[in-house]
Amino acid sequence: MDLNNIVSQLENTNEEETEKLLLQYNRENSHTFSFDQTEESLRIKLCQGVLSVLGRQVQPSCQKTCLETLRILSRDKRVLGPVATREGMLILGGLARLNPGEQGDENHKNGQEDTQSEEEERVVVEALKCLCNVVYNSPAAQQVCVDVQLAHGLCAILHTARTWHHEVGLFTLRLVFLLSALRPDVRGVFRRELHAVRLLTEVLEFTLDVSWVGPYEAAPPDPQALPMPAEDNERTMEALKALFNLTLSDTGGEEDDHQFRIIAAILRHLLMLKTETEDKTEEAHSHAINLLNNLPVSCLDVLIDVPVQGGLEMYSGKNLDAIQMLIDFMAKRMDKGSNYKEGLTPVLSLLTEGSRHHREIRRFIKAQVLPPLKDVKIRPEIGTTTRNKLVRLMTHVDMGVKQTAAEFLFVLCKESVDNLLKYTGYGNAAGLLVARGLLAGGRGETQYSDDEDSDTEEYKSAKPFINPITGHVEEPMPNPIEEMTEEQKEYEAQKLVNMFDKLSRQNVIRPMGVMPDGTLAPLEETLCDPPEDSGSDSD
Repeated sequence: MDLNNIVSQLENTNEEETEKLLLQYNRENSHTFSFDQTEESLRIKLCQGVLSVLGRQVQPSCQKTCLETLRILSRDKRVLGPVATREGMLILGGLARLNPGEQGDENHKNGQEDTQSEEEERVVVEALKCLCNVVYNSPAAQQVCVDVQLAHGLCAILHTARTWHHEVGLFTLRLVFLLSALRPDVRGVFRRELHAVRLLTEVLEFTLDVSWVGPYEAAPPDPQALPMPAEDNERTMEALKALFNLTLSDTGGEEDDHQFRIIAAILRHLLMLKTETEDKTEEAHSHAINLLNNLPVSCLDVLIDVPVQGGLEMYSGKNLDAIQMLIDFMAKRMDKGSNYKEGLTPVLSLLTEGSRHHREIRRFIKAQVLPPLKDVKIRPEIGTTTRNKLVRLMTHVDMGVKQTAAEFLFVLCKESVDNLLKYTGYGNAAGLLVARGLLAGGRGETQYSDDEDSDTEEYKSAKPFINPITGHVEEPMPNPIEEMTEEQKEYEAQKLVNMFDKLSRQNVIRPMGVMPDGTLAPLEETLCDPPEDSGSDSD
């Protein structure tokens, strides 16, 4: 249908004809996401015309049709000028029942459910969808949201989570996520003034049907229960994403600590749940892991301070089922072999911090990831075990992935350089050791318990023959200079010196050495005699 014809007719038609005209446009463009730039001015006029209709008292069916048109148009960020105004956003906010001070808002605050027809409910949903598109695509609209205090209306709706229809809840949560992601100042309003962290936690608690049996302990899921419905899972993930934004910075305080521990307990409950599909379960667990990374590490004890049915006395009676779920998640993400930055590093970071601060978590993970060495004839990075895969990641091209994997293994080794080299070899660990200034050996700064690591008899017998660079026992190699004369050896040595000298003078390479403190420095500095009175004791 000709867009120019729609715009011209829209100005002079009654409500019924307007609805019929826009319905046809919606049918033709429901799957349109790329628009003709030559018609940009016409689409702007159509936005103005639709807002004009919505500003009048029209029937819900006509409102819904107009909002569907506006939702289609809002996919094009270049035509949002008329919508991204105070008047336009107030119209949308009113139809979504978000404008503070309105009767619908008062009902939300009082915990009353508005009686809506199905048509009126669809109007609210379509208005929320439009707001999500407009806020995402228009910085001007984001500013108007601040000016009209849209966050207050959103939190009023969060109070009514128990009465939500699915899509109303879903797009309300999505709008909270978008606003908190795009506007850090609104993030502060949500958290400090509107207590949105507590409200979103209550949404999670209700959606996941959490039943408390202790201060920070949820009743375990019924093994016979059906998987979590897809709709509940969708709302859960939107709430987790919004909470992630609101917990990016920790303001501290006892109230926050209590709230964070409740969140940790709910996330533990979520890690033990399954949804209707494996992919959706993994996605929900991924969002849970992202949020756990934002919580203070002291709250992670909530994951393991749950009664356990025997069998784990060696871990001080701690329940490590949730940690096992995290290990399994890590293994799945490593096996995917792609998107390590976003898919794998969050769970590695979480397991690293948990292991650094909680002895039982570290010992449990190490038993699976770095079991006592037996076969040292194969290089550490070759094979299909979790250890092999992690060692391979220590030389990954992505610096963030490489550092996260190396730090995880280093913490499992109680930040002992000798222990790390035993499992990885010097070549794989060199990057971490350089970054931490530990090339000369030693330990990191964290203090760990005194439990000893015992070596297997196989490792003890093979240890003298292990190449420390590669981390495995190598087959004997023929000596290339064995049959050379002394003159030939001297010639080859001088040739090598000349090559290094040339590369050094041309700044292709720079010979480096290790300083006494374990850091790298130019070779000439490391060869200088130390001051006579260095002030340090020698061994």
